[in-house]
Amino acid sequence: MSKKIAFVALWLSFVTYAFFLAPPEQPGTFELIKNLSTGVWDGVNPLVISLFNIMGILPMIYSCLLFIDGRGQKISAAPFALVSFGFGAFAILPYLFLRQPNPEFLGKKNWFIKLLDSRITGFFLLISVIGLVGYGLINGDWADFAQQWQTNRFINVMSLDFCLLCLLPSVLIGDDRLRRNMNNPALFWITVLLPLFGSLIYLSVRSPLVETSEQVSAQTVVST
Repeated sequence: MSKKIAFVALWLSFVTYAFFLAPPEQPGTFELIKNLSTGVWDGVNPLVISLFNIMGILPMIYSCLLFIDGRGQKISAAPFALVSFGFGAFAILPYLFLRQPNPEFLGKKNWFIKLLDSRITGFFLLISVIGLVGYGLINGDWADFAQQWQTNRFINVMSLDFCLLCLLPSVLIGDDRLRRNMNNPALFWITVLLPLFGSLIYLSVRSPLVETSEQVSAQTVVST
């Protein structure tokens, strides 16, 4: 229960900050978002480009966990995963509050779950993030980014959203390890202590998902 209260408090704090305490919205924000989305990057700080694109990869990381976790939940994970592509932690935190511990996978893997479960998918995401982080760090202007963070609501809130999304996957990875019979505490602590990259490393090396019959899983849910 304490975790659920923490998720609610965190969500409310983030919403309050984003709408009432963050720096004001700046003219040209919609144009910036459109240019970032369409690849028109001339004159845009590479750090902003890198951050924006990583914010598109983070929901994919969560999808590799949420759709599998959602199989044994009373609520569907799909709406939260899809909305997270546009709203990030604003969508993920409510799911973390509503979900229940779920150490089993219900039923068989379809093609979509097989894609999300694949180490190749995790490795592809890892390489993509390494490339984006490298691009931002090598070419970015930190002084300009700091100034934008202090004055631009979009940059400010996106940065905080990024930090939250990097820290929260370990909440889901705990049960994901149990579904795969992975007794490797060191790997779990990597996901906790190495934000973003730890989760990507986990997705790249995790054991194949252990399928469970629907009948056995249903009995387990009833007994709990």
